Amino acid sequence: MKTKIRKLLEKRNAILLAHNYQPPEIQDIADLCGDSLELSIKAAATDASIIVFCGVHFMAETASILSPEKTVLLPNLNAGCPMADMVTAKTLKAKIKSLPSMPVITYVNSTAEVKALSTACCTSANVVDVVNSFTEKEILMIPDKNLAMYAATKTDKKLHLWEGYCPIHDNLSTKDVKSAKKKHPDAVFMAHPECNPKILEIADVILSTSGMIKYAVQSKNKSFIIGTENGIMYPLKKANPDKMFYCASDSMECSDMKKISIDDIFNCLENMNCEVYVNEDIRINAVKAVKRMLDFTK
Repeated sequence: MKTKIRKLLEKRNAILLAHNYQPPEIQDIADLCGDSLELSIKAAATDASIIVFCGVHFMAETASILSPEKTVLLPNLNAGCPMADMVTAKTLKAKIKSLPSMPVITYVNSTAEVKALSTACCTSANVVDVVNSFTEKEILMIPDKNLAMYAATKTDKKLHLWEGYCPIHDNLSTKDVKSAKKKHPDAVFMAHPECNPKILEIADVILSTSGMIKYAVQSKNKSFIIGTENGIMYPLKKANPDKMFYCASDSMECSDMKKISIDDIFNCLENMNCEVYVNEDIRINAVKAVKRMLDFTK
């Protein structure tokens, strides 16, 4: 099946992208692996006609926003994001109306319609730089309250929070982390900024998924406790075969990130279905917010 997929990719002039949280068998056959925005940017720069995005729905939308001339396929259209679903264009419009005029910074983990209402987007890696790039003293940050609270510790601006969160990261408990630290006292605890503030307080470093991989490669430490979705364990081990990695909790698995199968990839390429397309009237405004942050992408 993997051989058939590679032949179809060549036949269709397609590129296969896999997020760091995808299952190992999908990462192994992908042309590119990484963070969602990183993948969309790299795919936009290729001459591929088709992008097959193995991730979740908002990621495929972001690829469509940045590559309107390309066809974007999400092999399983049921792969969504609970956090992205916690804010809609309707609820955001109401929130904006209730507040004084201020910039709206939206985490890239959001729908295209929400991005279209935003002043700028941000990633977990560049959130602090994006926030501090504005001269305004008050900013509305959506949808991740944990990411906003993390950014608030790095700025003198007043950040208005949205009650959104990633269930996987938000549910990581200090009890789990302390237990992992007790088992592996020499390990560096790397936490994702989507984790709640109590977790970030006891983290040795706070990093995005790609940031974790880079840090582990460059670090002299030989063992690490990982505070993010467990799919990242595979690329971490692959990039650092001589180092040890331990999950902060066995419960940190996103079912949406595991919905796409090898068969799904083959079927969407064979039948050219499961397309994700962002209407031009939405895309025009959304791409402004995305491009505004690209200078801060790390």
